[in-house]
Amino acid sequence: MYEELYKIWKQEMENDKLGKIPSNFYLKITEYLKKLGEESRMLDRKTVKAVLLKREMKNAKKMINEIVSARYKKLLRKAVKGENISSNFLTSEEERIFSGFFALEETLPNFLNGLLRGRSVKSEIKQKKRIVFRFLKDVPAIIGVDLKTYGPFKIEDVGSLPVENAKILIKQGLAEKIIID
Repeated sequence: MYEELYKIWKQEMENDKLGKIPSNFYLKITEYLKKLGEESRMLDRKTVKAVLLKREMKNAKKMINEIVSARYKKLLRKAVKGENISSNFLTSEEERIFSGFFALEETLPNFLNGLLRGRSVKSEIKQKKRIVFRFLKDVPAIIGVDLKTYGPFKIEDVGSLPVENAKILIKQGLAEKIIID
């Protein structure tokens, strides 16, 4: 996975145009970071392998950060110019972020933070009278008090629901509130 990550990083850094990346790229990245984290926890920190894994994790996170930032800037430039953004060049996560339904400035940091922590996230924003939380169990689609359909949600998904719905999920032990500093 490191080689694929490097290839995509290089492509995004060297070109002004948005590069085509696999639709499951971010899913593969979260799995890769989880695997690195698990491997490093199993090793004595003084071993050569542990040191190399730590360096690989650091480099991978730096490349991921730069890829997401570069793609964000390229997409933002296209949006400002009024150009169409072809979904052929976007992953499903990027489509949600850049669809215009969510505020870009608020969703990108949450998406990147979850990605760097090895979590697959659904980017949603904290709005007035809403709570941001993480699902602890799979939850089927629900109808919110605002009569909108939300979900279905999987374990570790991050969501934002009206306060009334979120409180019920938290009380039932299906989700936990995320405190955003």
